[in-house]
Amino acid sequence: MLVLLAGIFVVHIATVVMLFVCTISNVWVVSDAFNASVGLWKNCTGDCSDLSYGHEDALKSVQAFMILSIIFSVISLVVFVFQLFTMEKGNRFFLSGATMLVCWLCILIGASIYTARYANNNEISFGTSGHHGYCFILAWICFCFSFIIGILYLVLRKK
Repeated sequence: MLVLLAGIFVVHIATVVMLFVCTISNVWVVSDAFNASVGLWKNCTGDCSDLSYGHEDALKSVQAFMILSIIFSVISLVVFVFQLFTMEKGNRFFLSGATMLVCWLCILIGASIYTARYANNNEISFGTSGHHGYCFILAWICFCFSFIIGILYLVLRKK
């Protein structure tokens, strides 16, 4: 049981770190031909500048949902540690699981909006030479991890 708790804790910390990296870095779409990348915050072609293209409301919502996912993931981690030391034996980690599933939902909405609006948009993906960057892939990996962790928290009992 201790190994399972430690494993879940390590994966949760890794998810928080990956969420920070994929939200902060500007490598959601990459162009090898132009040596450029685009993220949630900046357009980097040699020097980084603020993004200026259509669908700015969609971009702001992606930014907001990714920030919310970080907040809920950190809250879930703190709640898990708090519950680990204060909860009675036999109870489940419902609060930390529910919070992690809200994080999962925020990642789903943010990454889905980005995928629908920007991932295949020629204006942002540099024509045919653009491809997904590591931040885009990390966001979807965090999506999977947060769902698994949330379900494990809901099923897990303190022994």
